[in-house]
Amino acid sequence: MKNNPLKITGIALFTSLIMSTNLYAAPTELTVYTALEVEQLGALKSEFEKQNPDIEIKWIRDSTGVITAKLLAEKNNPKADVIWGVAATSLLVLDQQNMLAGYAPKGLEKLDAKFIDPQNPPHWIGMDASLGTVCYNTIEGKKENIPAPKSWQDLASPIYKDKIIMPNPASSGTGFLNVAGWLQSMGEKQGWEYMDKLHNNIERYTHSGSAPCKLVASGEAVVGISFDFPTVKLQQNGAPIDVIFPEDGSGWDMEAAAIVNNTPHQAAAEKLMDFAVTETANKLYNQSFAVLAIPSVAKIPDAYPKDLTRQMNKNDFNWMAQHRERILTDWTKRYNEKSEAKK
Repeated sequence: MKNNPLKITGIALFTSLIMSTNLYAAPTELTVYTALEVEQLGALKSEFEKQNPDIEIKWIRDSTGVITAKLLAEKNNPKADVIWGVAATSLLVLDQQNMLAGYAPKGLEKLDAKFIDPQNPPHWIGMDASLGTVCYNTIEGKKENIPAPKSWQDLASPIYKDKIIMPNPASSGTGFLNVAGWLQSMGEKQGWEYMDKLHNNIERYTHSGSAPCKLVASGEAVVGISFDFPTVKLQQNGAPIDVIFPEDGSGWDMEAAAIVNNTPHQAAAEKLMDFAVTETANKLYNQSFAVLAIPSVAKIPDAYPKDLTRQMNKNDFNWMAQHRERILTDWTKRYNEKSEAKK
């Protein structure tokens, strides 16, 4: 029996169409919530998508406090698939609400143990760490005869009245890591007393963690409270600032990543988590952070203390997460009058 050439052609065309459809299928869109700096997003997205051409990242970016509040508000109807680059203390808050899925990324064993959630499997993994720092404009300080501070306690001196800019901890992870750091290192009573004095010297509170030192670098303020790496970068790029790691140590927090529970894109989310723990990803983090989950990858600028572990004060992440809402409520009642308007 002879084959029908028309039938064979039709089958071939159908097969070709199926293969073509699969070849050009739209990539999986992965909605990723982040508080990373805008400058970081392009390189991370590009490298991940190069390795995973079947997945496309859709960023939703805002400051840590806003992203955390958004995730909590969406608890019963999640919009995010993955959280990548939000404070570990915020992820602990979310985990207490059963909002994170357990997953052990491939290559997890390369990470420093303190960057891994102790649950099995872990519900989050750390990426890098931020330390509280101070920046000081050398030109404006000399002009106004205001000395460079050496410690957090120095900033409570009346000589700095209306000369300091600091992030609002309710919207900025940097603000929260500093406030939580003071409360832990000084004790709660002394910590709030310290912040009462500091508040007298605050010109305004920003909603961005890096903004205070950018404003100091431009001469709009003499002193800023921020976090380490962007402050060091400003100095390296020629800004007339000193970067000060306070003698009384620094509060700190990790940036972390996690899969949102019940994501419809579990397989794609796991691929992102696998990428998030790679040396490639850590090298990209190192462009904005000195302390990394894979310490051997880190290239630390000369402006940093030689012993970073001594600079990083003892930090209880569970305490920070458990008391976060109370601390932010109290802080807002006491000091929010000097916060800049939200855009």
